[in-house]
Formats: sequence, structure tokens, C-alpha cells
Amino acid sequence: MNYAAIKPTDVANGPGVRVTLFVSGCTHYCKGCFNSEAWDFDYGQGFTEETQEELLRLLSPDYIVGLTLLGGEPMEPVNQAELLPFMKKVRERFPEKTVWCFTGYDFEKDILGKMFPLSEVTRELVPLFDVMVDGKFVEEKKNLRLKFRGSENQRILDVKKSLAAGAAVWCEEFR
Repeated sequence: MNYAAIKPTDVANGPGVRVTLFVSGCTHYCKGCFNSEAWDFDYGQGFTEETQEELLRLLSPDYIVGLTLLGGEPMEPVNQAELLPFMKKVRERFPEKTVWCFTGYDFEKDILGKMFPLSEVTRELVPLFDVMVDGKFVEEKKNLRLKFRGSENQRILDVKKSLAAGAAVWCEEFR
């Protein structure tokens, strides 16, 4: 897996000060995407052990409330396979920090409906997230007043509650 960028202090992609990892590779090709250069799976730099250790170091200060994954597309199957071992390290070392994942996939239709039945990696990875912002960016539904999402079709979901319900459950504080 490659990554496009790392932001050591990000306040735009989740609440509080967060570390953000922009993975490379996306097959959604959303019109008006803010990060279309990251559609290419070969864009950026390799996601090495050194990169992972740097991210863990960046997560260590008390003022960092969590990690945000976006892209590109973290939920592309090849990206999931690389992210899973890293996310296990994050959860082991920083259980109190929140993890947000932005995806163009629909939680019920794509993740629960297609990925969960076929992929052990997906079944292990998704429960490691606290929040998932799901749905493709739709330029015609773009709304700059929305908090932590770009278009009105996207949802901010509580992953634990959604998994327990077997359906999308909004994070009430962001509804």
C-alpha cells in the first residue's frame, strides 16, 4: 500500500486534534473529489514499518485525540489488508484514542452486504474503528456547512452501534 500524505495535526477530519493518514488508491472516481491524485494506487510513498512507527509516535501526545483514515479509499480490499496489522498496533498502544475512517462505500450495502461475507480482513478491521463516514462524495449534494463530510448523502456512523444493529446508526452528536 502507498499513502499520499500524513497530517500530524489535523482539525478538519474529525473532532479534536488528530493524526490523519491519506491512503492511496480509490476506484470510486467521484466527480469533484478533493484528492483525486490519490486515486492512483501507486501515488505517494510506501506504507513501511518506519511509516507506521512514525504514525504511532505522532499519536502519542496527550493532545492528539485520535487517528483519521481517508484517501484515496481505506476500504479498498488491498488497502484493508495493509491497514489491519497497523490498526491492531494503534488499538493496542492507544485504546483511548478514537479512530475515524472515511469511505466512499455504503456501510450496509457494500461493507456489511458484500465485504463482510467475503473478507475476514474486513470483519477484523471495521470493529477497530469508532466512526465511519460513509458514502461517495456527490458534487451535486456538496454542502460546505456540513461538519466532517462533503456532501449531504454522506453519514457519520457509530461503528460499534452499527455493527450491533446490523445497520447504519448515526453518531447522534453529528446528526
